[in-house]
Amino acid sequence: MKLYGLIGYPLSHSFSKKYFDEKFVHENITDAVFENFSIANIDLLKAILLREELQGFAITIPYKKEVIAFLHESNDVVQQINACNCVKITDGKLHGYNTDVIGFEKSFVQQLQPHHNKALILGTGGAAAAVEYVLRKLNIDYTFVSRTKQSDKLSYAELNETVMHEYPIIINTSPLGTYPNIDECPDLPYELLTAKHYLYDLVYNPHETKFLRLGKEKNCTTKNGYDMLVLQAEENWKIWNEE
Repeated sequence: MKLYGLIGYPLSHSFSKKYFDEKFVHENITDAVFENFSIANIDLLKAILLREELQGFAITIPYKKEVIAFLHESNDVVQQINACNCVKITDGKLHGYNTDVIGFEKSFVQQLQPHHNKALILGTGGAAAAVEYVLRKLNIDYTFVSRTKQSDKLSYAELNETVMHEYPIIINTSPLGTYPNIDECPDLPYELLTAKHYLYDLVYNPHETKFLRLGKEKNCTTKNGYDMLVLQAEENWKIWNEE
C-alpha cells in the first residue's frame, strides 16, 4: 500500500485528505492511502519520516518555507521562490516541488481581463511567494501589503483611493477568513472597490469569504482558491507517480 500525506498545522479542515480519499474511490485506486500529519513544529517531520513509509507528501500552512531544510533536492521554482508544497520521496531522498504556481496560474488567468495589470498581494508566506512568481511570469506589476509600513511594502493604512484605483487586482494569500473565523477579512477600504477590481482569495473554506462577499457587493470579479487546490493536488499526484 502506497502512503501519501499532508504536513501542516492545524489540519482539522484539510482539503487534501477528503479530495484524495474521494479520488481513490472514484478512480478505483486501491493501492494508495492519504493521511493527515498535523504537527505543531516542523522538527516533528523527522519522526514521521522515520516511522512512516511515505512515497510523497504535500505541505501547507505554515511549513512551505521551513520544509526546505529537509530536502535533498529541489526544482528551479522552489529554489527561486524559497517555498515548497510537494515532496516526492525516492530511495529515502526528498525531492521538492512547488505546484502552487501551476494551480494558481491556471486558476487565476481564467477571469483575468486586459485592464487587470497591477496587483496587491496580501500576506507574505509560502503561498504569497508562489503568487509573486506567477505575476512576474505574466508581467503583472505587484506590491505586497503588510500591517506595518515597510520600505518595499504598502501598509493597509496607505490603501487610499489613488492606490485602490491603481491596483485593480487584490490577492489574499493569508488565512484570514478561513472557517471557523468566517467574520474576519483583510483590512481594506472596501467602499473604494469597483466593478473593475478582481479579488482572488486563496482561501477555499468557506466557498465565499467575507473578503469576496464584500467585493461581490461592489460588482468586482471574484474567485476563491478551490480550483487552485484541485489543480495543484492533481499536479502533486502526477509528480508522486512519475517514474
